[in-house]
This record gives sequence, C-alpha cells and structure tokens, in this order.
Amino acid sequence: MYPVKIKIQIQHGNGIAFGPGKAQLLQAISGHGSISGAAKSMNMSYKRAWDLVMVMNASFKEPLVTTVIGGSHGGGATLTSFGHHVLKEYLSIQAKSEQYVFSEMHDFLDLLAR
Repeated sequence: MYPVKIKIQIQHGNGIAFGPGKAQLLQAISGHGSISGAAKSMNMSYKRAWDLVMVMNASFKEPLVTTVIGGSHGGGATLTSFGHHVLKEYLSIQAKSEQYVFSEMHDFLDLLAR
C-alpha cells in the first residue's frame, strides 16, 4: 500500500492563511504554551513562528493565538477557542480529503512499480 498525502493550503490575499505548517505550529503552541517553545520544537526561528502567528491572526475573523508579555513569571501564548475550532476544522478536512483521494486512487496506484 502506498501512502497518499494531500497538502491543503488556504490562500488569503497574497499569502497563505493556513496550511499544514501553520496547523503544526498551532499544535505546538498548544502543547508548549509559548511561541518560543513551539518554534524550538519545530526547529524554527522565533521570528518565523511569530510572523506565521501574525499572518494567521490577521487572516481570520478572530485571533487564533493570544500572547501574554513576559515578566517575573515569563510570557506565553495560548490558542483561543476560535483557534482551537479552526485547527479542529482544518485537521478534519485534511483527514477526510486524504481518505477520499486514497479511495479514488486504486487504479492509479496499480500503475506504480512495485
């Protein structure tokens, strides 16, 4: 059996509002509680992660990520309830798309060399 991977990117204006990398970043922010921790776990610079968060927040009706400025207890970042909803919807669409495409590709996959 051959894996089938679908990459769904949502264009907004001149940029990409959402896609697999941004979904992964949101999951990492949710898990680490900070943009810097998420970036580090993904081998990404903090600036790149911050820029991606800014694009996502500007592309949707509501922010997906909120931040707390550091202090004696440090800062952090969390997904908003809207951010959790967007991530859940995207992951669902991604999974359904992969299932559908795979179900339609049997004849095509038979043409691949073993």
